[in-house]
This record gives sequence, C-alpha cells and structure tokens, in this order.
Amino acid sequence: MSGPMNDDTTPAPHVSLSTIAREWTRLGCIGFGGPPTHISLLRRLCVEQRQWMDEREFEDGVAATNLLPGPASTQLAIFCAWRLRGAMGAIIGGVCFIVPGLILILALSVLVLDRHAPAWVLGTAAGAGAAVPAVALKAAWTLVPASRRAAAKRRVARIRWMTYVVVGALAAATAGSYLVLALVACGLIEIVAQRRENIKPSGTTRVTFPWALGHVGGFGGIGAIGWVALKVGALSYGGGFVIVPLMQHDVVSTYHWMSGTQFLSAVALGQLTPGPVVQTVAAVGYVAGGIGGGLLAALVVFSPSFLFVLAGAPHFDGIRQNQSVRSFFRGAGPAVIGAIAGSAIPLGRSFSHLWQIPILAGALVLLFVFRRSVVACLLLAGFVGLLLALSGVHV
Repeated sequence: MSGPMNDDTTPAPHVSLSTIAREWTRLGCIGFGGPPTHISLLRRLCVEQRQWMDEREFEDGVAATNLLPGPASTQLAIFCAWRLRGAMGAIIGGVCFIVPGLILILALSVLVLDRHAPAWVLGTAAGAGAAVPAVALKAAWTLVPASRRAAAKRRVARIRWMTYVVVGALAAATAGSYLVLALVACGLIEIVAQRRENIKPSGTTRVTFPWALGHVGGFGGIGAIGWVALKVGALSYGGGFVIVPLMQHDVVSTYHWMSGTQFLSAVALGQLTPGPVVQTVAAVGYVAGGIGGGLLAALVVFSPSFLFVLAGAPHFDGIRQNQSVRSFFRGAGPAVIGAIAGSAIPLGRSFSHLWQIPILAGALVLLFVFRRSVVACLLLAGFVGLLLALSGVHV
C-alpha cells in the first residue's frame, strides 16, 4: 500500500470529507463494546455496505494496526479514513470517531468522580467498579485463542508462550509502572529465540520501541498528566485494556490523583462509553486537572495513533510481513494477555467495601458462565450498587 489506493494501483473511491465526518461520528456514537464491535462496524461500513475497500485490504489493515502500539481499533478507524482521503481524511475520521465518547466520558466523570458526589452516584460507581476485575479477566481470556494459534506448534514454543503469560501477569500484579519493560523484554527474547531456531528475519524494518517511556519524569501537574497519557498512548500493546496495569500505579500510587475506588470507576466508565477504551485516560485527566486536564490527556493519548498511521500506512505491507516485528509480538502479545489478567489482582485490592466481593463473584458468573456482554455486566453491577446505596449501605 503506497498511499490511499489498492495494490493494483486503482485509486480509492472518491469519498467526501463530509461523508467521512458523518459516518465516523456515527460509528463513534454507537461503538459500544470495545474493539470487536469497532472492527465489525468498520467492516460493515467500508466493505459490505459502501464497498470502499475489499475484504483482503481491510483484513490487512486489521493485521497491520494490531502490530502497532496503541489502541488498534482506533488506528483501524484512522487507517480506513486515510485509505479514502489521505491524511486529511485520516485526521477528520479519527477525530470524529473519538470525540463522541470523549464528550460522554468527561460528562460522566463530572458526575461520578466528584469527591462530593451524592451517595447514590457513589454506590452506582462502586458497584460497576466491583465488576472491573472480572472484565479484565474476560478481556484476557478472549485474547488467548488467537495468541495460542499464532504460537508455533513445537513444544518449546508453547512453553515460551506460557512463560510470557506468567511474566506479564506477575509484572502487572507487582511491578507497577515498570510493566512495559517486562513486555518489551518478552518481545525481544522471542526475536532472539526465533533467530536461533533459524527463522531468518525478512525485510529491513527494525524493531524500535520507546524504552525510555517506562518510568521517567519527576514532574507533576499538567506535565504529569501529559506524561502518563503519552505512555498509555505509545505503549498500550495488544488492546485497550492493557492501559489498566500501565496506568494504575502512576494514577493511584505515584501522583495520588485518585483513590483505588475512583480508578475502578474510571475504568468502568471507559468500558461503558462508546469508542475506544483508552478514553479512560480522559477521566483520569479530569480528576487530575479538571476539564482542561481531561482534554489534554485525550489529545496526548491519541496523538501517537495518528502519527503511527499517517507515517506507517504506506508501509503497512512491510511492517506486517517483517519477521522481526512479528516475532516481537509473538513474545509481547502473550505477556500483554498475562498483564491484563494480572491487573485483576491490584484492581481487586482497590475494593473499599466488603459488599463489592459478591458483586465481583456475580460478574464472573455472568461473563464466563452465561457469557453476557461486558456493558450489560457493568450496568447490572452498577444497578446493584445503586440499590445498596439507596437501602442505606455505607458507600
């Protein structure tokens, strides 16, 4: 792909910027349910209904954006808009996809995350927050099948895959903001392992990742909000939920912007609102610096996604086929799964009420036994918290 056209050099269909703005805003308004929903909506619009892209090109875009750091479904939305109208289309499409959820999560943050919110609001937030560790486990579980299929069938490769999962889980549970170093280390180990197994790297793309973003910066205020958002936007490999272990230590322990209970509520808001889960960062930014802090956090967290797509889209074929990049994610990917699952431990330790434990148990049953949606589970958990608050239980 070299510019917004097909491999056979046929120009992309002409689509007006106003059409992109309208359709991507619509997707941003109805995109509840996380990346699987976003990918399905984009496929339906771009491939099935409008036939702006063929199925193979769309799937190539999905594969390539999954190899980039950052929220993959947001990057796919930016890429599809880039495919239709180049850089301007990408910017307009990406912004229109992000803004509806951003407005909603900031509005809900004003209501839910105020330290002097009424009891019924606090109860609802605590109830929804109690289900968040279960959502983390479910998010990790849904990533397992594809990741295991990507691993080689050889026994030693399966052992490495399981080792990476365990390392990621332990790092998320114990290492705080140093988690990213564990993810990068697993990716680099897999590159070395595959080279030793005589799988020769193809292409010339080098795997370079921002090591310095792991734990740097001793500043506060606006600078700290931007720093945390930048780390999340540049380092959230493997799906939006990996932002949870990346953020929790900084938000709760380092900068003390939120209590553990508030952080659980912020994560729940990110799951309940449409658009990318990474919007959670805007809720954190609001608590740390008001509406301005929330807008700054959103601007910073999504900037890497726009840069990655605008700079990388013409080279997606090379990125996707490069053996070193693929090897890196065969190591980092399982570590991300482990990190998402491991984040359930510090999230559970953030509970401030005993009554949140049975809500968590019920959420596990709903998600894993009855296979209910994450949004339905969080809404039900919030409703239970509301009833408890109205009945006089301490919240």
